[in-house]
Amino acid sequence: MSDEVTQTPALQEPPSVPLRILLIEDNPLDVELVQRELRRAEFDFTSVAVQTPEDFTREVRANCPQIVLADYNLPQWRGMEAVELLRRENLDVPLILVSGALGEVNAVECLKQGATDYVLKGALTRLPVAIRRALQERGLREQHKQAEEALARKVEELARSNRELEEFAYVASHDLQEPLRMVASYCELLSQRYRGKLDDRADKFIDYAVDGARRMQRLISDLLQYSRVGTKAKALQPTDAGAVLGSVIAGLQDIVEENLAVIVSGPLPAVQADEVQLGQVFQNLIGNAIKFHSEQAPRIQVSAKVAGKMVQFSVSDNGIGIEKDSSGRIFQMFQRLHTREKYEGSGIGLAITKKIVEQHGGKIWFESVAGQGTTFYFTLQAALTVLEAEKAMASAAGGG
Repeated sequence: MSDEVTQTPALQEPPSVPLRILLIEDNPLDVELVQRELRRAEFDFTSVAVQTPEDFTREVRANCPQIVLADYNLPQWRGMEAVELLRRENLDVPLILVSGALGEVNAVECLKQGATDYVLKGALTRLPVAIRRALQERGLREQHKQAEEALARKVEELARSNRELEEFAYVASHDLQEPLRMVASYCELLSQRYRGKLDDRADKFIDYAVDGARRMQRLISDLLQYSRVGTKAKALQPTDAGAVLGSVIAGLQDIVEENLAVIVSGPLPAVQADEVQLGQVFQNLIGNAIKFHSEQAPRIQVSAKVAGKMVQFSVSDNGIGIEKDSSGRIFQMFQRLHTREKYEGSGIGLAITKKIVEQHGGKIWFESVAGQGTTFYFTLQAALTVLEAEKAMASAAGGG
């Protein structure tokens, strides 16, 4: 057997490409001095010298440089004018002024106008350092630009994916309603006609089928409602939160009376909102406060305060509260904290509420003590200035 060992050839780095330098200079001796200093610093480069803006523009378009070295004053134009020409061509090319005398005031003004750096002709030993730093800064800008573009693409892809998912959820839940309605109807018909005519197990099976069909109808209806938050939202406009709350309380009057609930509200300011969706937020939070009440009659407090450009609402109750271990799941779709036998519902109400609030540019969170109650907070953009909102709330409180 051969003892030879096959060695993988070492990977070789691709040969470096010479640095392309464009000089704006009318003095051949100065051009030679600059080139000599760069060779001394072991730069691998090619260079072209131009004297007029026309030659500069033509050379930039034909063979874009990686760096421009410009004299401050030339007979026909000033080197700083090249900065504007580069901007017109939409090019990020560092420009370093190489001048015999510039002065601190002129130097600072040139840097403000877009020059990357400046080097005096009497101190050309600093030129290699200035070039390396300028190229490094340009590389960092390019990396940052690429990262921003990649992030923008990802955001657009995510937005498109979300739109497609919302459209799919809407179509799927909408199209599923009719066949499921038929299944539920026939299951209920079986229950009505054949209950007691078969054995006990058959009655149970029918009950299971009816209950399952009803729960599936509820889930599909809730999924359809969730998908509509994004697809059916209206443009935000000034909305009287107090009027919306009053309408919601009126709509909940039956369960309010049934549970002997008391709902107290302070003055609420106008906010930028979709009136229907704001109503959904209040209805979900107040409905949950009534549903998850303790042995005491439900007492719910709704209030608001202006915080900068936002309005912070709070909905507090004296209900059963939320265990800390469950807090992470409370805003997730179809996440139930209690058994279906104890509390009805699909567990999507708070997910819808969160989606609405976030689409309005706000945030939602809660504080709770198990057995003592819960307070939900959410923010929306104020429709009025802070002063106007405070005056409106004071007036509403006085009128009440």
